[in-house]
Amino acid sequence: MTKNTKTALIVDDEPSLRMLIRAVLESDGWTVHEAQSGEQALEMVPGMELNAALIDMRMEGMDGMALLKELNTTVPGLPVIMLTAYGNVNSAVVAMKHGAFDYLTKPADNEELKAVMNKALDYSRLVDENERLKSAAGATEKMIGSTRGMRNVKDLIEQAGPSEATILVLGESGTGKELVAEGLHRASLRAGKPLVKVNCAALPADLLESELFGYVKGAFTGANTNKPGRFQLASGGTLFLDEIGEMDPLLQAKILRALQEKVVEPLGSVSPVETDVRIIAATNRDLKKEVEKGNFREDLYYRLSVLEIRIPPLRERIGDLPALVAYLLEKLGRKNNKKVRSVTPSFLDVLSRYDWPGNVRELENVLERAIILSRSEVLGPELLPPQVQNPAPRAVQPQHTPNFEPSAPRQQLTPPPSPGPASLDDAERQALIAALEANQHHRERTADALGISRRTLQYKLKKYGLTRR
Repeated sequence: MTKNTKTALIVDDEPSLRMLIRAVLESDGWTVHEAQSGEQALEMVPGMELNAALIDMRMEGMDGMALLKELNTTVPGLPVIMLTAYGNVNSAVVAMKHGAFDYLTKPADNEELKAVMNKALDYSRLVDENERLKSAAGATEKMIGSTRGMRNVKDLIEQAGPSEATILVLGESGTGKELVAEGLHRASLRAGKPLVKVNCAALPADLLESELFGYVKGAFTGANTNKPGRFQLASGGTLFLDEIGEMDPLLQAKILRALQEKVVEPLGSVSPVETDVRIIAATNRDLKKEVEKGNFREDLYYRLSVLEIRIPPLRERIGDLPALVAYLLEKLGRKNNKKVRSVTPSFLDVLSRYDWPGNVRELENVLERAIILSRSEVLGPELLPPQVQNPAPRAVQPQHTPNFEPSAPRQQLTPPPSPGPASLDDAERQALIAALEANQHHRERTADALGISRRTLQYKLKKYGLTRR
């Protein structure tokens, strides 16, 4: 379904009846498709965007009731109006109990037909809007964190998602730029269409060009058939150009044309192909500096950066570590068939003192290593790699790290602003409970397992109200 059209499908084995209904609906602004059988209708539906369907109850082969059941499965939410002879109204009532939207007796009154169809149109648009709102509400659910920087990112996704604006996502490697692109797509009006991703750094320029724009048969040696490009595959949806800062300048010019004129030319073709895509680009480079160096086109930069979303590196949002660790422990535990309940406070403390040059991607790798090596359900700091346990001073920024704004002061490991299991205190308390249970509440063994002194353990137990009478 789509909210910007009035498109109907008529399914009836009587051509004269289809012609009459088509004339009435087209006079009311509808685009009408016809099928003479239920089987033909099911073949047509997957490639169509419909607001309503009119189905005759009695047809040769698949009857109206059987077709209704199939449509309820293949196109959930599509309003279906049943057409029935006057003497078979009871059958139409039964069909409504099985999901039909309404019914009309033949021959249908023209005004009644228009009224029922427009009521179905309103319903289909309401279904579309509800789906869009549900998708937008979940747009940032995979983005873990509640520090100010992450709240800003989530707010921008929710505000900019429904727009058609081209968006530039900025951030170091491993910060989650692809997650932001996915969130923007889910929050957009294009959420029901494809999100096509292209890593511009993964292919040489000539291969990237054919991937983006496609080619026609005979364009080069080995081009034995026509191949659509990513622009065409993303039609109606979103095209995510990751690492666009690595793109060859000649390709940059073609991307600019596609943005400005909304057409692409497949390799070997002289006929432009119209495109309907929203572009989201991402880079770990500072494109302003690349423009100054002559490595990136200034006009393309301004086309891409209608809105910029900067993802803070992990070292600038250390307060999100407990929530990230909790999420990743569950995810990675399932992946590796290991039951991991929590981490020790000293484990979290070590994580908080590391700078995370690889950001969340590096954190995920470190946690997966710890889970694989662990013989316990509680992870301790001894499972962390040496570079995390004893971090060297960070003398230089990683290559291509953009200085988009002055670096925020390093945060201490403090609980996120909102209460809940993601706070450090909760994580510490859960780790203490798990360690106590694992050691039958024996204080000395629990302290040893946690890697802390018995006095520190006593202080923590008192702090969290875990002392036993």
